Amino acid sequence: MSDVPFEARTLPALLERQAELHEQRPLVRVGEAELGYRDVRELAARSGGRLQAAGIESGDRVAMMSENRLELLELILGCAWIGAIAVPINTASRGPQLEHILTNSGARLVAVEPALLDRFDGRPEELWRFDALPPRGEAVPAGPVGPGDIAAILYTSGTTGPSKGVRCPHGQLYWWGILVSDSLGIAENDVLYTCLPLFHTNALTAFVQALVSGATFVLGERFSASRFWGRLAESGADVTYLLGAMVSMLVARPAEPLEREHHARVALAPATPARVFERFRERFGVQLVEGYGSTETNCAIAAPHPSEGRGGYMGTVRPGFDARVVDEHDQPVPDGTPGELVLRHDEPFAFADGYHGMPEQTVRAWRNLWFHTGDRVIRDGDGWYRFLDRAKDAIRRRGENISSWEVEQVLVEHPAVQAVGVFPVPSALGEDDVAAAIVLEPSARVAPEDLIAHCEPRLAYFAIPRYIEFVDELPLTENGKVRKQVLRERGVTPAVWDRDAAVAPP
Repeated sequence: MSDVPFEARTLPALLERQAELHEQRPLVRVGEAELGYRDVRELAARSGGRLQAAGIESGDRVAMMSENRLELLELILGCAWIGAIAVPINTASRGPQLEHILTNSGARLVAVEPALLDRFDGRPEELWRFDALPPRGEAVPAGPVGPGDIAAILYTSGTTGPSKGVRCPHGQLYWWGILVSDSLGIAENDVLYTCLPLFHTNALTAFVQALVSGATFVLGERFSASRFWGRLAESGADVTYLLGAMVSMLVARPAEPLEREHHARVALAPATPARVFERFRERFGVQLVEGYGSTETNCAIAAPHPSEGRGGYMGTVRPGFDARVVDEHDQPVPDGTPGELVLRHDEPFAFADGYHGMPEQTVRAWRNLWFHTGDRVIRDGDGWYRFLDRAKDAIRRRGENISSWEVEQVLVEHPAVQAVGVFPVPSALGEDDVAAAIVLEPSARVAPEDLIAHCEPRLAYFAIPRYIEFVDELPLTENGKVRKQVLRERGVTPAVWDRDAAVAPP
């Protein structure tokens, strides 16, 4: 469907087009509910009618906060149908962060899962409950929506400042659907299963992948390592979606019969540690596919084919995109040299158009007509890109730059280590010292000195952690990423082992 006419690269136009083509072939399954392509088009039109009856017009923002459920997808599609803008909010948001999102978005209406209602005490906006939504309205005609019109505002985690609302146009969602479908080899009649949250790009665009491919989208409950394989088998999925942390958790679990009773062939799994890339395929029979994209961009980097992926590498630049690795002055650096990844695209509206209500941050991120990802990468001589770190997670010690990600990869190779977060803490000598929060495998025991000995032949001396703390769990985002900001703010606690002190605290 990459040949869809330009003006038809919108969610309403795609729903119309695919409903005529696929009729009642299943498009969406959530729990016991299954809806065909015509059903979903009707659902979007009637959801749009409900919103119009409440006074919502084209360009208005509608905030929504819920775990995965059919009503959440219905409301997102209803907004798209009439040209309103969906603002799905991370269910972990609360307090000042939530207040900022509601104020920044200017939402006229808020729809909330009942269990989260206490987060919204005192809000003046009209409030709907997802368990008691107003009746659907009459089906209304699709609004005059173009590819450059905003479909959704998706808020970043805001770990280094206020959350930024990424303005995602319909055209960007269309290209997410086309490009990831191509990267994963999605075919007509495939079943796509995700347990990732619908308020993030990954799951939202998985729906678009199903829509443009003639496939079926299955929206599951929140990820559980112990239940994942059973739920995947029950879904009948051919394709699924994971994150690197989830991959590591599944590999760390004991073998179970259900892990081979599914028939999924491929999983999109960005940020998968190189050490488990092939192990996952051999054990579970699922080919992992790496890649690079962000809420602001698109699937700009990926392997040429699902079978050609390399562990530890994101892939090569996709046709239609340009990429550079640059220094702090935006000057390209030689292959093999770390730098910031910057991107741009050929197709109109394939990227987000900026941050809502934050013009200065928008100009800073898109300066010199390149989008600055904030990610440190290396481009090898053959054009393959390797991720190093988020720029804000990089550590500078004794004048040397250290990738926290690379230190994590070494530590997690130790058989006693299940998960790890490496982060900087202030040094008395200036710059940073390296700290590691480590979750051990069940029943495993290891001395900090043994972990240091494990690192010594594998890391430069300046990258070896000074501080080690064993923890029961790491703070994670709703999307399964380690919240480094929480670790940095916690810093050196009394439970931390200090290599320079040579003895553990009592």
